[in-house]
Amino acid sequence: MIHGTHNAEADARNENVWISINGDFFQRDEAKISVFDSGYLVGDGVWEGIRLHHGKLVFIDDHLKRLWTAAQATGIKLPFTKSELITSINSTLSKNEMHDGVHVRIMVTRGIKKTPSQDPRLTVSGPNVVIIAEYKKASNETKAKGITLFTSSFRRGSPDYLDPKLNCHSKLHEVQALIQAIEAGADEALMLDVNGFVSTCNATNFFIVKDGEVWTSTGAYCMNGITRQKVIEICAKNKIPCHQKNFSLYDTYGADEAFVTGTFGGLTPVTKIDGKMIENQNDLSLRGNLDRLYEELIANESKP
Repeated sequence: MIHGTHNAEADARNENVWISINGDFFQRDEAKISVFDSGYLVGDGVWEGIRLHHGKLVFIDDHLKRLWTAAQATGIKLPFTKSELITSINSTLSKNEMHDGVHVRIMVTRGIKKTPSQDPRLTVSGPNVVIIAEYKKASNETKAKGITLFTSSFRRGSPDYLDPKLNCHSKLHEVQALIQAIEAGADEALMLDVNGFVSTCNATNFFIVKDGEVWTSTGAYCMNGITRQKVIEICAKNKIPCHQKNFSLYDTYGADEAFVTGTFGGLTPVTKIDGKMIENQNDLSLRGNLDRLYEELIANESKP
């Protein structure tokens, strides 16, 4: 059985969801995109994942800011405003009569090419915009059991050739890291930066707890995670020492606790890294406290 931070509880309603493609709706089995789409041809696109909680799109401003930044960085000209995209998202949710427990994936590619090529000048359409909304509740089993990590030999790249902060469709590097971890018997991959310091995971951000302090990477070589930033802000607000710093596998193996963060799964505990157990060595789990504070933040964001 697949076990990882993107495990979702089965929901039969997803078999018949309506998917938005450039504003038109298609049933799941009929939702298709051209083989000449830039995203399919060369991974030329950007994306966002957003939670719908009690009728509210959680941290929507943060997600749209990140999407617009990614589009600007890659030269994809978005032919709509943020408010217009929110309207499109809400139309998709309304079409599916969705109100809670939903994960929304927004994908924007450069558009259709007239022939297979990297060259953006060969794009013959405007950007393609796909919105997929699914009923997705993070697996309680994963939360309770935690996940195991394996340190991949694939490094997180330097910002001067593919900035890890960019939420783009080019994910083969991370897929390779994940495959390596799976073949090693772990659930997901831990990735180092170009200097050998702990950076992030293949699809989530990574934290450790040592002596009552929360540590995470500098942010120079990791994903620009919304949940990561919220955890850092929660620590500051609650006077919990939190350091964005360089640290090594040596520090990680001796951690009191470890956890990963992501929009879908929130905070997920890590129980083993490279075969070494990570046990809660404190009377009160700091990760558990942060998880509670994060869920409170989500609840407050979702109030009318």
